Amino acid sequence: MRVIVAGATGAVGMPVVTRLLAAGHHATGIVRNAHGVGELRAAGADAVIADVLDREAVLRATSDISADVVVSELTALKKPPARHGDMHETDRLRIDGTANLLEVAQQTNATRFVTQSMIFGYGYRDLGVTPLTEESPFGTPQGDRFDEHLEAMASNERQVFGADGIDGIALRYGLLYGNDAESVAAMLKRRAIPSARVGGGLAFIHHLDAADATVAAIERGRGGAYNVVDDVPATFRELLDSVAAAYHVPRPYVLPNWMLRAFAPYAAKMMTGVNMRASNEKAARELGWRPRYRSIKDGVLAGVTAEAGGTASVQH
Repeated sequence: MRVIVAGATGAVGMPVVTRLLAAGHHATGIVRNAHGVGELRAAGADAVIADVLDREAVLRATSDISADVVVSELTALKKPPARHGDMHETDRLRIDGTANLLEVAQQTNATRFVTQSMIFGYGYRDLGVTPLTEESPFGTPQGDRFDEHLEAMASNERQVFGADGIDGIALRYGLLYGNDAESVAAMLKRRAIPSARVGGGLAFIHHLDAADATVAAIERGRGGAYNVVDDVPATFRELLDSVAAAYHVPRPYVLPNWMLRAFAPYAAKMMTGVNMRASNEKAARELGWRPRYRSIKDGVLAGVTAEAGGTASVQH
């Protein structure tokens, strides 16, 4: 298949590209600068330069391309978001970027569109211990500052599911981790990441598992949503503690919840105010996909072992 990937050099986008190429597909990445072009061409993919928020520019850049699938791995996040403002550019990408890429899909005669969504669309609150399925309410306003982010995620999915002639697929990723472990460890070493004393369970997914699920959806998915999460919920503090132990750096310092809310309201809610479980059974059943790393401990350990030149033992 001929696949266009927006956000192609990101933490999920680049592994998606390399897996597509390894499976015999043709990949073209949409990137914002010449450095991204060089990275993609070195991997064996084609590339075009365009800002997906500039409708005319992205349509012009892809005017000579024919594709079967368009994939959106768009995000503007360079580090974990702390405040609501840190999410605004990603919200724009989920609304306006998705709209522009759907026009790219129509222009290139693509019949499938796969978009990055997130499990936080189920809500930034305590959602209990019953695993959420793809039929659970998504993007429902909860009457606070988080509604703008919920609406952006809901808009992303509505556009994709409602596009004429397009088989629209939304992959509701868990909280992504793995490929950024070294940078997280460096921040922990500098004492630059705090943690809460307690927190709710979250659904996580390793970047490489997310990429595997994305390729499975490109090849075998059916229109609709899929939860792409691992098997073992964990708190955000457990993730940071796992990275600290694996990389032999200090554990995160703990701040009172009120202080976290004052200085990092978005991150504080994620660390302390969200509690959820999510089922990956639909993805297993329809995509033939299971996470390689069942838990954050497996995923963090595998990354450290790979850097050391060894092979991690992971329970599947």
